[in-house]
Amino acid sequence: MRLAGRRAIITGGGAGIGAAITQRLADEGCAVAIADRDVANAQSIADKILASEGKAVVVETDMADPASVGSLIERVEDAFGGIDILVNNAGIVHPQDGSIDDTSQTAWDSTLDINLKGVFLACQAAVPALEASGGAIVNVASIVGLLGSYPSQIAYTASKGGVISITREMGVALARRNIRVNAVAPGLTATAMSEQLVDDTAAWELRRLHIPMGRMATPGDVAAAVAFLASDDARYITAHVLPVDGGMVNAYLTPPD
Repeated sequence: MRLAGRRAIITGGGAGIGAAITQRLADEGCAVAIADRDVANAQSIADKILASEGKAVVVETDMADPASVGSLIERVEDAFGGIDILVNNAGIVHPQDGSIDDTSQTAWDSTLDINLKGVFLACQAAVPALEASGGAIVNVASIVGLLGSYPSQIAYTASKGGVISITREMGVALARRNIRVNAVAPGLTATAMSEQLVDDTAAWELRRLHIPMGRMATPGDVAAAVAFLASDDARYITAHVLPVDGGMVNAYLTPPD
């Protein structure tokens, strides 16, 4: 197992893409700390890992609160004796997030607090531990941070663009301190958040036409990319953003079915 003996934090690790990342890292030998506001969901994932003789803990965390994030890092260091991998996955899509004309300030602030400030806080708090271990940070961004989004979700797009920018900045700044920093940028992914879109045949077809591979990503597709970037297989890769999007960001026209 290529991550045997490593110690990982996965924020938002109790559901969707985060749960798939948590399970994948555990399957590859990591002790995993699941940081989530929904303790029940997170504990169900942890229980599965523990039942398979893995190592997992759950830490209730508010990613927008510096004290809560600081406590997360301290508790994981106490539990595991250090940190090797930080996966910043926690994120929200606010129901009032739309175009520049109609997005509320509440939606903007809430989205940036979790999706971008939370990444900053977690990285800042974890850097000393990661420097000591020669660790890796993997941020979960989105292709909308590279392309923009329609229908518009301006706060979400801004937050994920920010994640991409700080990934590149930290990747350069921390390279000589033996910390690698990369990101994955998933395209449309089959999670509970996307179920409504799939149920709307016309809306799904509008998007499917722009995906060369003609399907959504699975959470497992994203988790596999995260595991690669967290592993020594990616030891000479830093400040990189890896799209997991079926070719979408590089498509001008897509092939017919």
